[in-house]
Amino acid sequence: MKEKEIERLTKLKKIENDLYKNDPNLKYICGIDEAGRGPLAGPVVVASVIMPKDSMIEWVNDSKKVSEKRREQLYEIIIKEAIAYGIGIVDENIIDEINILNATKKGLTDSLKDLKVRPDLIMVDALKGIDTLQIPYMSIVKGDAKCYSISVASILAKVTRDRIMRRYDKIYPEYGFEKHKGYGTSAHIAKIKEIGPCPIHRNTFIKNFI
Repeated sequence: MKEKEIERLTKLKKIENDLYKNDPNLKYICGIDEAGRGPLAGPVVVASVIMPKDSMIEWVNDSKKVSEKRREQLYEIIIKEAIAYGIGIVDENIIDEINILNATKKGLTDSLKDLKVRPDLIMVDALKGIDTLQIPYMSIVKGDAKCYSISVASILAKVTRDRIMRRYDKIYPEYGFEKHKGYGTSAHIAKIKEIGPCPIHRNTFIKNFI
């Protein structure tokens, strides 16, 4: 690994490293992030992940700053190295029923329930007022770009959701989910206006287009 990349990752891990250093009883920090709050179709996916203290995977970053091909590669490395990881998936019907913020919070709790190891501390990207199963948490604004564990979680969430949307593309090929993953691109909106929604569209998100 190049010196510049080591330097970047060391900076990305500063929050966790400081926490471990200041609390000798702290064993497991869990990073949590979501993918899919903004799209017009498909689920919101939340990932929880506990990485080893000394984990330093090359190219880990906020998933939005990593190419799709590299995210797929990193996903495989992360799940092999992780002490534990959990995924929460909340579909479009529940999003329409309880709104996207509450759906994201539900996905977070579900992802924690999916963990095989109980963390001592949770680090989450921006969310507050969440059910963390009585585990202490820190809410960090733009945490996916500031905290290694949250960056790792952002990659797991994004890849999981992208894979779901690629499968949906085979069921509903006319919408182009493979390309835009359900986000509100001009082509996607035009297709909704042309042929109407399909079962995985979020009705509360597309009401202005139909």
